[in-house]
Amino acid sequence: MKDLLLITPPFTQLNTPYPATAYIKGFLNTKDISSYQSDLGIEVILSLFNKNTFHQLFAMAYEADAIVTENTQRIYALRHEYLKTLDAVILFLQGKNDTLARQLCTDSFLPKASRFQQLDDLEWAFGNMGMQDKAKHLATLYLEDLSDFIVECIDPNFGFSRYAERLGRSANSFDELYGHLGNDPTFIDELTLNILKKQLEEHTPKLVCFSVPFPGNLYSAFRCAQFIKANYPDVKIAMGGGFPNTELRSLTDVRVFEFFDFITLDDGELPLELVHQYIVDGEGELKRAFVLEDGKVVYKNDSLRQDYKQQNVGTPDYADLQLENYISVIEIANPMHSLWSDGRWNKLTMAHGCYWGKCTFCDISLDYIKIYEPVAASMLVDRVETLIAQTGESGFHFVDEAAPPSLMKAFALEVLKRNLTITWWTNIRFEKNFTQDLCYLLKASGCIAVSGGLEVASDRLLKLIDKGVTVAQVAQVTRNFTEANIMVHSYLMYGYPTQTVQETVDSLEMVRQLFELGIIQSGFWHQFALTAHSPVGLDPEEYGVMPNLKDISFANNDIDFKDKTGIDHGIFSFGLKKSLFNFMHGIGFDMSLQEWFDFDIPQSTISPDYIYDCLQQEVVLKTKPTAKIVFIGQMPLVQEQVKKKKGRSWEQLQLYFHSTTDVYEITVDKQQGEWLLDNLEKISPANTPITFAQLKKDFEIQFEDFELFWYSKPILGLQDHGLLVL
Repeated sequence: MKDLLLITPPFTQLNTPYPATAYIKGFLNTKDISSYQSDLGIEVILSLFNKNTFHQLFAMAYEADAIVTENTQRIYALRHEYLKTLDAVILFLQGKNDTLARQLCTDSFLPKASRFQQLDDLEWAFGNMGMQDKAKHLATLYLEDLSDFIVECIDPNFGFSRYAERLGRSANSFDELYGHLGNDPTFIDELTLNILKKQLEEHTPKLVCFSVPFPGNLYSAFRCAQFIKANYPDVKIAMGGGFPNTELRSLTDVRVFEFFDFITLDDGELPLELVHQYIVDGEGELKRAFVLEDGKVVYKNDSLRQDYKQQNVGTPDYADLQLENYISVIEIANPMHSLWSDGRWNKLTMAHGCYWGKCTFCDISLDYIKIYEPVAASMLVDRVETLIAQTGESGFHFVDEAAPPSLMKAFALEVLKRNLTITWWTNIRFEKNFTQDLCYLLKASGCIAVSGGLEVASDRLLKLIDKGVTVAQVAQVTRNFTEANIMVHSYLMYGYPTQTVQETVDSLEMVRQLFELGIIQSGFWHQFALTAHSPVGLDPEEYGVMPNLKDISFANNDIDFKDKTGIDHGIFSFGLKKSLFNFMHGIGFDMSLQEWFDFDIPQSTISPDYIYDCLQQEVVLKTKPTAKIVFIGQMPLVQEQVKKKKGRSWEQLQLYFHSTTDVYEITVDKQQGEWLLDNLEKISPANTPITFAQLKKDFEIQFEDFELFWYSKPILGLQDHGLLVL
């Protein structure tokens, strides 16, 4: 028996669990509240994509006379080949059948339908990939063909990372979703409910908690809650997560409480603890919770207790989740997309909220952005070590809004101090504190990629957005990451209020140059969306936006609006995305921007060498006295030699610094060399960092003019081989 059953309803990711329930379970452990967690998404996918189920689906589609398109007819005709190969392909994508890769890469092994028609266009992009990755891509297309069959013949709402998403997206009224819940459960609903029933009977929880991060999880959460209400009326049900946090803050529709007893907002730890106590005692205080009282939706926030500090929420706990059964897929040749969909990542957070918290398109009025609270680096690495021991995985995705550079630095130093080998990536702001040396340090600690918002590549609009960066600064920072071998993904935006056609064209030219110079490797364009809790949404007139306000009783986040410029920004979507796809694969740089669009656009006003010129700007930085000096290289091999010239002799040291790629040799005066060797040991990550001022003071006990030594050619060269100024 468990107190709580924590559920992520279908569907989110195939390759790794969404972390919300693991975060909550880790917190509940600190309170000795027993819980069991389940990612229904992966369990339903595995129940669906197997030989026995698809044998049933093919028969159902045939009997319903639903096989009408050329594509589904081909899949049905090849059904025996699909049934023969399906279980083996799933095992391969789970990492349990690696030798199948050689068969998958042959032309005749997999049955192929419409998804493979794009392969001729992409084959060159995957030509240099390893066999395992190419096989994953082919296996992914194979599964997508079967997904298309499900959508066309069985359930039009199916999607690998979402289910009935349309019903949850911008659903100002509950009517349509409520109507669908009155229909008989679908085939996929039945799979979901059968798994849920087994868990309810095994764990007999007092409270079932659904974490709903996205619109594509909402319908299944309601369907599951409906099943529990009908069959287990004594069990209480709560909903929390990203969707209610952003969308349901204006909830008034009483029908929602036919399905749920509590809907909590924002950080879930304390609200859930109080809900649990409320159920145990039959009364009590609540925190940020909607309930139904006297036939009305009431927002209860009567507890005076403060939310828990990040240091007290515990370490995420992935127990109960079927970590060995997740499926790694490679959908397209975008290197950043493969990070999201390929491989299983432990999820952690460096800092709650955003340390910048000013971007005008962002929900900065809500607690998940507004309340900034970092976690100490030592505690972060403690959590890393705990999760490695629990999961056997050493890959980490830090799911921050924007990881702070100072904390990333401290984290990297702590990882190196403990001599850990991990792989990690996160989201950042492209700000000036990401110096070349900091990027080298992050790489040494295992950082492989960062993603960040360039948004609109226009200094006027970046200022209006209050992004706190310039295009030139973004170029320099992305260059620093790229030179440290850290992949850079950029989020790009078009259609921001008051953006002109000229600015859209100029923004594309900036992006073209960034990719041509190789300092950004991946990107994604999205059209500006007006959200209710952003500065633009809260004060639309200030930004030249005319919102289309509706009566809202259910979801309230994305708002329909008109830009006073009257420009239809949607017409740029195809050309922006097509050009970006080509840029990511190293082609199309010599084409005129006009060629990406089927309507006339103005000439760009941006110099063809604008980004190149930004990178030529020398940033002369005198080392600050407070700068930390760290050596992350290997201690050198040392040879002594006697130098003779014009009858005079003196002793020197030859130091050979070996890295994984080369050897760097320097020759220094013996006494200064001995001082250097002694201090390289002291400034390793294993020790407390020493400042530039402390190093200078120590040097000048024996010698004169530290600056002359520090800026000498050998030491400047050593700064490219592990000697870092942070």
